[in-house]
Amino acid sequence: MLSLAHPRFAYRKGLHDLGRGAYAWLQPDGSWGWSNAGLVADGDRALLVDTLFDLRLTRAMLDAMRAAVPAAARIETLVNTHSNGDHTYGNSLVAGAEIVATRACAEEMAHESPAVLANFSKQAPALGPLGEYVLHCFGAFDFDGIEACLPTRTFEGRLDLAVGRKRVELHQVGPAHTRGDLLAHVPGDGVVFTGDILFVDGTPIVWAGPIGNWIAACDRIAALGAAIVVPGHGPITDARGAQAVRAYLVYVRDEARKRFDAGLSARDAALDIALGDWSAWGDAERIAVNVATLYREFAGDGGAANVVELFSLMGELWRDRRR
Repeated sequence: MLSLAHPRFAYRKGLHDLGRGAYAWLQPDGSWGWSNAGLVADGDRALLVDTLFDLRLTRAMLDAMRAAVPAAARIETLVNTHSNGDHTYGNSLVAGAEIVATRACAEEMAHESPAVLANFSKQAPALGPLGEYVLHCFGAFDFDGIEACLPTRTFEGRLDLAVGRKRVELHQVGPAHTRGDLLAHVPGDGVVFTGDILFVDGTPIVWAGPIGNWIAACDRIAALGAAIVVPGHGPITDARGAQAVRAYLVYVRDEARKRFDAGLSARDAALDIALGDWSAWGDAERIAVNVATLYREFAGDGGAANVVELFSLMGELWRDRRR
């Protein structure tokens, strides 16, 4: 499968100048927890899009931004694209900033304690094969000392913010990856920050759904017409990134539906679906979560996912690929 990376930008760790006062912070290889963030500056004003998974990583990012961009010395606004910790756990380091998110994102964050993930990681060595996979996903991060820092301003639908003379459009597109996803579009810079609506060269993971919302969000990204698309994980891309994620979601939806209608269990369907070229994307084992979410959607089941069970199945698929 051809790379979806934007031809102008190398996929390397650190700060990337996108032009016109927009920046991206990238963390290869984009797998579990290795998320991207963004900065929008104009004059002495600055807006940050997302923080990182732990305090050490977020502090290093902020130091680099402040060294390169004078306006980053005082970030007035922080936008959280969704509730996952790899986009929010560093919020406390952006002192004094107004934290903006969708109402659904804020509600999820209020119920997602960093201490839960810290304890899960500490217990991993005693969990056998499940623990091995948990450490593969989260072992590189330090969750001690992280305090939840929740949004101070919420919205539904759309909200426009000003950064100096620039307009930053926030478009709610969730529930999709999570309940409260948004896109941050900077039309004057030709840039859109997608959060985890886009995983580029990596496998999307559908925690919330419905998948139709996520497909529509990919269409929304393409319709915005931004020349530069910064995903939640993976290299900077363009409209091709949104098209590729859309194609994956449509394929998995259709293949899962066939197996649901045939009476296969979600586990058997996840094991049975051939991913073809998509098997080369990172974290292909996330098919387990995606099928489980689709099965609940097909059945009209509004219940929560069994996260431990799904991580166990993802770990099984991950180990099988390594043999």
